[in-house]
Amino acid sequence: MSSVISIMLCLLFLSANVDLTTDAGRTALHYAASKGRLNIAETLIAHRANVNKKDKFGCTPLHRAASTGNAELCEYLLEEGADIDAVDKLGQSPLMHAVICEDRGVALLLIRHGADVDIEDKEGYTVLGRASDSFRPALIDAAKAMLEG
Repeated sequence: MSSVISIMLCLLFLSANVDLTTDAGRTALHYAASKGRLNIAETLIAHRANVNKKDKFGCTPLHRAASTGNAELCEYLLEEGADIDAVDKLGQSPLMHAVICEDRGVALLLIRHGADVDIEDKEGYTVLGRASDSFRPALIDAAKAMLEG
């Protein structure tokens, strides 16, 4: 067990608030998701961390994991009840974050899990509108496969 996990478990044992936020509204789970720390995310969620808690930008831990390209952590958050279509203050979903960051693996994972490809952000763009020209065909193929599947 890592020293970080040991310290975290001690704090949780002493009734630390698992959903305590920073000034930016981020919880420890947001940071674990941003850094791709699956083991920390598992521990926090086992202690009832809110998987759908939004920071001051409206981002959930799934937005953070999608933005950093951690497919394994995205998968885990979805298994634990993360809202796949949660939107941030810009109206962007985790799928849109993955597309903007050009992470095909995470984007395709989210589509396979049923992410809505038609959500429009505050600027009126959908996922396809935000996708680069080289990325768009893969997204279209994935969406078609889901509809046919």
